[in-house]
Amino acid sequence: MPYTDNIIALASPSGIGAVALIRISGPDTMAIAASLFQSVSGKDLAQQKTHTIHLGHIVDGDKVLDKVLVSIFKSPNSYTGEDVIEVSCHGSPYIQQQIVQLFLRNGCRTATAGEFTLRAFLNGKMDLSQAEAVADLIASDSEAAHQIAVQQMRGGFSNDINRLREELLNFASLIELELDFSGEDVEFADREKFEHLLVEISEVLKNLIDSFALGNVIKNGIPVAIVGEPNVGKSTLLNALLNEERAIVSDIPGTTRDTIEDQLSIGGINFRFIDTAGIRKTVDVVEEIGIRRTLEKIEQAKVVVYLLDAKNVKGPHSLSEIAAIQKKHPDKALVVAANKVDELSEKEKSALVAILEGIKDAKILLLSAQKGEGLEAFKNTLLEFVNIGSLSGNDTIVTNNRHYNALLKALEEIQKVKEGISNELSSDLLAIDIRQALFHLGEITGEVTTDDLLGNIFSNFCIGK
Repeated sequence: MPYTDNIIALASPSGIGAVALIRISGPDTMAIAASLFQSVSGKDLAQQKTHTIHLGHIVDGDKVLDKVLVSIFKSPNSYTGEDVIEVSCHGSPYIQQQIVQLFLRNGCRTATAGEFTLRAFLNGKMDLSQAEAVADLIASDSEAAHQIAVQQMRGGFSNDINRLREELLNFASLIELELDFSGEDVEFADREKFEHLLVEISEVLKNLIDSFALGNVIKNGIPVAIVGEPNVGKSTLLNALLNEERAIVSDIPGTTRDTIEDQLSIGGINFRFIDTAGIRKTVDVVEEIGIRRTLEKIEQAKVVVYLLDAKNVKGPHSLSEIAAIQKKHPDKALVVAANKVDELSEKEKSALVAILEGIKDAKILLLSAQKGEGLEAFKNTLLEFVNIGSLSGNDTIVTNNRHYNALLKALEEIQKVKEGISNELSSDLLAIDIRQALFHLGEITGEVTTDDLLGNIFSNFCIGK
């Protein structure tokens, strides 16, 4: 898919700002830019060295549009692998529009979504997984998401996949060679060594697949539903966590009738907190709708925080709703937090703890949302549900659904090869499954692509990237 035209797009956000950045790429970029740029020192832009910056004016005939800085990146040492010009102009939307239109009239066309990165991929500047990491990096809104995207963009994930493909390819070539001597009953590929390799590849694939559970929540945020009876302090807890009056708080039970969501970064991980309507029997139609939505949010949450009013926990019978949630959602991480403990005596606290200790498979906390007591312990408890050790250890973490599905298919083919060796299948049958495993691994890095796949990936990019 060769590109022989020149593209232009605004690379900075649209709107008024101090400066704006306009990016141009293509075979005629230098000639077009040189014809529209007048250097303050009289230099010919087309004759300047790569990776240099030049001050001058963008002109439309005798009309000066703006005083700008032009950065030069010559092929092949540029982001796209083509000649690239970046124009830093003043951030007036009018100026931006005039400069872009000027280049459009002089041999450029408007870039499509992600076209600069697509050209970088097609010109061998990055593989497909690295290109996808560019979009993840732009979208990253937490330290953890940023860290994973940077690692992938620098080739960490690609290196793991390429190493697996190379080792598998070496044995695949020996298996294929056996097919040329099928009539002589010879084996070039040591089956025992091959089995060891397949075990190793299976373990690596399984680790990458398992990492997706962590990667997915880091990329999208971990949904945390705050539930409980009315007036136990759910909205107060949300406000205390966010340090703002996000939800209405009152002494009237049933104040919250709909779900309220907001996001907070804790230890570099994004948590999406959902304040819900209090769970109780009601004849109020609107409140009943809110309670129904509460139950839906419990379904969607990764972590359920069941908030209790510490003053109203009189015995194990007070915990029946918690038991019902555990029975219906045994896979959910559960935190049981007793709120308003500042209103209890030490003796009452001890009695409360004794009752709460009867809850199995849940984290137990005491806090006062209104006074901010126990909030740090609450945040640390949430972090315990996330395997942040994988982040600090720079392990490869899969965050992309496409990669995850390709890894699953590759593992399935590897399992078929292992079974084939155990059953002493012929080389030609083993070769079929090996080729399929290589195909699925190649899908991740872009060794194997289709126009539809590329179109789907890059259509999700922003214009100008």
